[in-house]
Amino acid sequence: MKQNRIDIMLVTVEVLTIVLIATATALALAHALEWPGKLRLQKDQYLAVQAIYYPGFTIGGAAEPAALLLTAILLLLTPAGTPGSWLIAAALVGMLAMHATYWILTHPVNNFWLKDTRLEGAGARFFAVGASRGSDEKRGEDWTALRDRWEWSHVVRAALGLISLILIATAIAL
Repeated sequence: MKQNRIDIMLVTVEVLTIVLIATATALALAHALEWPGKLRLQKDQYLAVQAIYYPGFTIGGAAEPAALLLTAILLLLTPAGTPGSWLIAAALVGMLAMHATYWILTHPVNNFWLKDTRLEGAGARFFAVGASRGSDEKRGEDWTALRDRWEWSHVVRAALGLISLILIATAIAL
């Protein structure tokens, strides 16, 4: 009976991990797939479009740190040195890289895009992180450079998420 509960708990963690990694990946992939169409937009149109993502993507973005946490828990629950543990560890590294890409490349540009947008609640608190860092230096930067940085960061994030999703699914399937 006790082993059955442990098995159910492990399967629950596995399924939730896959769902959360898939959600985080889907959000980055959605941005990446929009890029070709957004390249046709002029500056004013592009800046107007950027503000529509919030709060929706902010809410969905909670899947990413949750996926990191559950991937780490899954790694702890998996016997060390097994092929599954190596795949889960690699998925965790991929998710960490995805998350780091957001904070290093995407978030500072988000703060620039949203500097004139009134945000409330959790979104306001989230985007307040690092809001003053780099804002002045970006004011003189060409908007297309910021756009390309933002868009490419999501291509990188989508690729890292897809790799992590494949790795975690493979580890669980073994």
